[in-house]
Amino acid sequence: MCRPTHFAVTYRINPWMDPTAPYDNALAISQWETLRQTYLDLGHTVELIEPLPGLPDMVFAANGATMVDGRVLGVQFRDAERADEAPAYAAWFTERGYPVSMPKHTNEGEGDLLLAGDIMLAGTGFRTAHAAHAETQEALQRPVITLQLVDPAYYHLDTALCVLDDTNVAYLPEAFSPGSQAVLRQLYPHAVLADRADAAVLGLNAVSDGRTVVLPVQATHLAAALREAGYQTVGVDVSELRKAGGGPKCCTLEVRP
Repeated sequence: MCRPTHFAVTYRINPWMDPTAPYDNALAISQWETLRQTYLDLGHTVELIEPLPGLPDMVFAANGATMVDGRVLGVQFRDAERADEAPAYAAWFTERGYPVSMPKHTNEGEGDLLLAGDIMLAGTGFRTAHAAHAETQEALQRPVITLQLVDPAYYHLDTALCVLDDTNVAYLPEAFSPGSQAVLRQLYPHAVLADRADAAVLGLNAVSDGRTVVLPVQATHLAAALREAGYQTVGVDVSELRKAGGGPKCCTLEVRP
């Protein structure tokens, strides 16, 4: 995770951002601290990367890399505003002895690349290039399933789909192309389906350890559906970070040695 020390909304690179609207840095930090404490209370280990000035979106650590089985695939951002985050995250892993492969194509890390059991679910359409999916398969040595995103509000896969455990997901069907919806139905016939109200508060930008799902507290319908499906839920308020288009998952890069 990366503390939102320098969090701000000063530019617009996704539909959630409005540079003319007020934002509260202190509130963003407080909400992030609560999220971090939630992970600690659940028994997880949280490692931190130093926030760098001039990178207000560095708090969204999920975009910093993708790590599976000790292999790290670095990132290449679409937007110049975030470009300097890529070497910072790559350096963090390198300093800890993990080899890092850097992509040749636009690849925004766990924003669009989600490990689901033995496979990688890979989003494209707005940020991560389709060509990056082949790079991902080579670098991480896992089969990759391409999913086409079609709604600009859900510009990363992790805003439209949450991996719940090795065999199931939650997602918003309308965020995907008809073909990708068909693939998801085949792969996950028992998926938890979100509605537009859940998605509109980034309810699917959630983190699951297979038992407990940490999600925005405003996603009440989705939380109820997850509990009905047998999961525990913990609601957190990260509404200030949502002003930049992020939720719990955006703030969380999973380290898988």
